[in-house]
Parts: sequence; C-alpha cells; structure tokens
Amino acid sequence: MSATYDKLVDLLVDRFAVDRAEIRPDVTFEELEMDSLFLVELLLVMRSEFDVQISEDAASPTDTIEHAVGLIDDQAPATTS
Repeated sequence: MSATYDKLVDLLVDRFAVDRAEIRPDVTFEELEMDSLFLVELLLVMRSEFDVQISEDAASPTDTIEHAVGLIDDQAPATTS
C-alpha cells in the first residue's frame, strides 16, 4: 500500500481507536461503524495531518478507505524528482 494509506490507517488506529485488523482499502466507514459526525472530525484531522484542503462533505459513511486516500492524494502537492 501507499504511504498515504499507511498514515491514514495509523491515524484511524491511534486517534480514533479503530481496530487495525478491520481496516482494508475496500472497507467502508459505515462498516467500521463510523457516522457522518465522525467523518467530519476525520476530514479535519486529514486536513491537518496531510496539509490538504478537503471539504467537510467530501466523504460519506458509504465511502471506502481507498476513497479517502484518493481524496488526500488528489489534493497533496505534487513532488518532482
């Protein structure tokens, strides 16, 4: 998996007490028993931790972890090698 995915998983585990064993790219927030209010808080943390601009309604409980990673990657500044 990508570094973004790994960091997001760490955030879910460390800050939101999500069981690491339940997290997969295709699992939805709903399956992790996370509601809309939780998602707003998660998106605010993602903005801070990843230094990206993501609106508070960018994700819904039926979205997957992979979708959240895509939101971050789409907003992350491009790096040049």
